[in-house]
Amino acid sequence: MNHYPASILNVIKHLSRLPGIGEKTAERLTMHILKAPRGDAEQLARSIIGLKDNVQLCSSCFGLSDGELCGICRNPARNAALVCVVEQPADMVALEKSGAFQGLYHILGGCLAPMDGIGPDDIRIRELLTRISSGCIKEVVLATNTNVEGEATADYIFQRLKNQPVKVTRIASGVPIGGDLKFVDQVTLKRAMETRHAV
Repeated sequence: MNHYPASILNVIKHLSRLPGIGEKTAERLTMHILKAPRGDAEQLARSIIGLKDNVQLCSSCFGLSDGELCGICRNPARNAALVCVVEQPADMVALEKSGAFQGLYHILGGCLAPMDGIGPDDIRIRELLTRISSGCIKEVVLATNTNVEGEATADYIFQRLKNQPVKVTRIASGVPIGGDLKFVDQVTLKRAMETRHAV
Protein backbone atom coordinates (compact mmCIF):
# COMPACT_ATOMS: atom_id res chain seq x y z
CA MET A 1 0.00 0.00 0.00
CA ASN A 2 2.78 2.44 0.85
CA HIS A 3 4.15 2.07 -2.69
CA TYR A 4 1.46 4.50 -3.87
CA PRO A 5 2.18 8.23 -4.16
CA ALA A 6 1.06 10.39 -1.23
CA SER A 7 -1.93 11.83 -3.16
CA ILE A 8 -3.37 8.33 -3.70
CA LEU A 9 -2.66 7.26 -0.12
CA ASN A 10 -4.45 10.37 1.11
CA VAL A 11 -7.67 9.49 -0.78
CA ILE A 12 -7.47 5.84 0.35
CA LYS A 13 -7.05 6.98 3.94
CA HIS A 14 -10.09 9.27 3.81
CA LEU A 15 -12.33 6.77 2.01
CA SER A 16 -11.41 3.99 4.45
CA ARG A 17 -12.80 6.13 7.28
CA LEU A 18 -16.31 5.73 5.83
CA PRO A 19 -18.48 3.09 7.54
CA GLY A 20 -18.36 -0.26 5.79
CA ILE A 21 -15.36 0.72 3.66
CA GLY A 22 -12.21 -1.20 4.45
CA GLU A 23 -8.76 -0.42 3.13
CA LYS A 24 -9.09 -2.74 0.09
CA THR A 25 -12.43 -1.23 -0.94
CA ALA A 26 -11.02 2.27 -0.41
CA GLU A 27 -8.09 1.36 -2.63
CA ARG A 28 -10.42 0.03 -5.34
CA LEU A 29 -12.61 3.18 -5.17
CA THR A 30 -9.54 5.42 -5.32
CA MET A 31 -8.28 3.62 -8.44
CA HIS A 32 -11.74 3.98 -10.02
CA ILE A 33 -11.77 7.72 -9.29
CA LEU A 34 -8.24 8.03 -10.68
CA LYS A 35 -9.23 6.33 -13.95
CA ALA A 36 -12.53 8.20 -14.31
CA PRO A 37 -12.74 11.34 -16.43
CA ARG A 38 -11.76 14.51 -14.56
CA GLY A 39 -15.32 15.82 -14.88
CA ASP A 40 -16.71 12.81 -12.99
CA ALA A 41 -14.21 13.32 -10.16
CA GLU A 42 -15.07 17.02 -10.00
CA GLN A 43 -18.81 16.24 -9.91
CA LEU A 44 -18.23 13.81 -7.04
CA ALA A 45 -16.20 16.40 -5.12
CA ARG A 46 -18.83 19.13 -5.75
CA SER A 47 -21.68 16.84 -4.69
CA ILE A 48 -19.92 16.08 -1.38
CA ILE A 49 -19.32 19.79 -0.72
CA GLY A 50 -22.95 20.50 -1.71
CA LEU A 51 -24.11 17.85 0.74
CA LYS A 52 -22.21 19.53 3.57
CA ASP A 53 -23.28 23.05 2.56
CA ASN A 54 -26.96 22.47 1.80
CA VAL A 55 -28.43 19.61 3.83
CA GLN A 56 -30.12 20.63 7.06
CA LEU A 57 -32.88 19.32 9.31
CA CYS A 58 -36.47 20.08 8.36
CA SER A 59 -37.86 22.54 10.91
CA SER A 60 -41.07 20.51 11.21
CA CYS A 61 -40.25 16.78 11.08
CA PHE A 62 -36.44 16.91 11.56
CA GLY A 63 -35.87 14.90 8.39
CA LEU A 64 -33.04 15.72 6.01
CA SER A 65 -33.80 18.63 3.70
CA ASP A 66 -32.22 21.10 1.29
CA GLY A 67 -34.46 23.86 2.69
CA GLU A 68 -36.31 24.86 5.86
CA LEU A 69 -39.07 22.32 5.14
CA CYS A 70 -38.52 18.94 3.48
CA GLY A 71 -40.46 17.87 0.39
CA ILE A 72 -42.84 15.70 2.42
CA CYS A 73 -43.77 18.49 4.86
CA ARG A 74 -44.22 20.93 1.93
CA ASN A 75 -46.49 18.53 0.03
CA PRO A 76 -50.14 19.65 0.40
CA ALA A 77 -51.34 16.19 -0.70
CA ARG A 78 -49.97 14.60 2.51
CA ASN A 79 -52.36 13.95 5.39
CA ALA A 80 -51.23 16.50 8.00
CA ALA A 81 -53.51 14.96 10.66
CA LEU A 82 -51.46 11.73 10.58
CA VAL A 83 -47.90 11.68 11.96
CA CYS A 84 -45.57 8.69 11.96
CA VAL A 85 -42.84 8.71 14.63
CA VAL A 86 -39.55 7.09 13.59
CA GLU A 87 -36.08 6.99 15.09
CA GLN A 88 -33.88 8.10 12.16
CA PRO A 89 -34.19 9.67 8.68
CA ALA A 90 -33.34 6.27 7.13
CA ASP A 91 -36.47 4.80 8.79
CA MET A 92 -38.59 7.48 7.13
CA VAL A 93 -36.97 6.74 3.76
CA ALA A 94 -37.73 3.01 4.18
CA LEU A 95 -41.40 3.76 4.90
CA GLU A 96 -41.57 6.14 1.95
CA LYS A 97 -40.15 3.49 -0.38
CA SER A 98 -42.93 1.13 0.72
CA GLY A 99 -45.55 3.67 -0.42
CA ALA A 100 -47.74 2.59 2.51
CA PHE A 101 -47.88 5.89 4.41
CA GLN A 102 -49.33 9.18 3.20
CA GLY A 103 -49.08 11.32 6.34
CA LEU A 104 -46.22 13.34 7.81
CA TYR A 105 -43.29 12.20 9.95
CA HIS A 106 -41.55 13.06 13.19
CA ILE A 107 -37.94 11.93 13.49
CA LEU A 108 -36.78 11.46 17.06
CA GLY A 109 -33.07 11.32 16.28
CA GLY A 110 -32.60 8.15 18.32
CA CYS A 111 -34.36 6.11 20.97
CA LEU A 112 -34.37 5.89 24.74
CA ALA A 113 -31.31 4.00 26.00
CA PRO A 114 -30.80 4.67 29.72
CA MET A 115 -27.75 2.37 29.82
CA ASP A 116 -26.11 4.71 27.29
CA GLY A 117 -27.29 7.83 29.08
CA ILE A 118 -29.95 8.68 26.46
CA GLY A 119 -33.12 9.91 28.13
CA PRO A 120 -36.30 11.70 26.97
CA ASP A 121 -34.52 15.08 26.81
CA ASP A 122 -31.87 13.69 24.44
CA ILE A 123 -34.31 12.85 21.62
CA ARG A 124 -37.10 14.94 20.08
CA ILE A 125 -40.03 13.93 22.29
CA ARG A 126 -40.62 17.47 23.54
CA GLU A 127 -40.87 18.68 19.93
CA LEU A 128 -43.40 15.91 19.18
CA LEU A 129 -45.54 16.98 22.15
CA THR A 130 -45.38 20.59 20.92
CA ARG A 131 -46.55 19.52 17.44
CA ILE A 132 -49.44 17.56 18.94
CA SER A 133 -50.48 20.48 21.18
CA SER A 134 -51.26 22.49 18.01
CA GLY A 135 -54.42 20.38 17.72
CA CYS A 136 -53.99 19.56 14.02
CA ILE A 137 -52.77 15.99 14.57
CA LYS A 138 -55.46 13.31 14.99
CA GLU A 139 -53.32 10.14 14.95
CA VAL A 140 -49.74 9.33 15.93
CA VAL A 141 -48.28 6.13 14.50
CA LEU A 142 -45.37 4.80 16.56
CA ALA A 143 -42.90 3.18 14.16
CA THR A 144 -39.82 2.86 16.35
CA ASN A 145 -37.76 -0.30 16.01
CA THR A 146 -38.98 -3.48 17.68
CA ASN A 147 -35.82 -3.96 19.77
CA VAL A 148 -35.83 -3.28 23.52
CA GLU A 149 -34.91 0.40 23.15
CA GLY A 150 -37.46 1.00 20.38
CA GLU A 151 -40.22 -0.67 22.37
CA ALA A 152 -39.31 1.36 25.48
CA THR A 153 -39.39 4.55 23.41
CA ALA A 154 -42.79 3.71 21.92
CA ASP A 155 -44.16 2.88 25.38
CA TYR A 156 -42.79 6.12 26.86
CA ILE A 157 -44.38 8.20 24.07
CA PHE A 158 -47.66 6.31 24.46
CA GLN A 159 -47.69 7.07 28.21
CA ARG A 160 -47.08 10.77 27.48
CA LEU A 161 -49.90 10.85 24.90
CA LYS A 162 -52.58 8.65 26.45
CA ASN A 163 -54.37 11.63 28.02
CA GLN A 164 -54.10 13.75 24.87
CA PRO A 165 -56.97 14.04 22.35
CA VAL A 166 -55.03 12.03 19.77
CA LYS A 167 -55.24 8.40 18.65
CA VAL A 168 -51.97 6.51 19.21
CA THR A 169 -51.22 3.39 17.16
CA ARG A 170 -48.19 1.12 16.80
CA ILE A 171 -47.08 -0.44 13.53
CA ALA A 172 -47.69 -4.16 13.40
CA SER A 173 -44.69 -6.44 13.38
CA GLY A 174 -44.31 -10.14 13.08
CA VAL A 175 -43.30 -12.96 10.81
CA PRO A 176 -41.93 -11.74 7.48
CA ILE A 177 -43.54 -12.96 4.27
CA GLY A 178 -41.71 -16.09 3.21
CA GLY A 179 -40.32 -16.46 6.74
CA ASP A 180 -39.86 -19.90 8.29
CA LEU A 181 -41.26 -19.97 11.85
CA LYS A 182 -38.39 -22.00 13.23
CA PHE A 183 -35.94 -19.23 12.26
CA VAL A 184 -37.98 -16.30 13.61
CA ASP A 185 -36.86 -14.95 16.98
CA GLN A 186 -39.12 -15.34 20.02
CA VAL A 187 -39.82 -11.62 20.48
CA THR A 188 -41.05 -11.38 16.88
CA LEU A 189 -43.20 -14.49 17.26
CA LYS A 190 -44.71 -13.12 20.47
CA ARG A 191 -45.54 -9.81 18.77
CA ALA A 192 -46.99 -11.62 15.75
CA MET A 193 -49.27 -13.65 18.02
CA GLU A 194 -50.34 -10.59 20.01
CA THR A 195 -51.18 -8.59 16.86
CA ARG A 196 -53.03 -11.40 15.10
CA HIS A 197 -56.13 -10.38 13.14
CA ALA A 198 -59.17 -11.96 11.57
CA VAL A 199 -58.82 -13.51 8.11
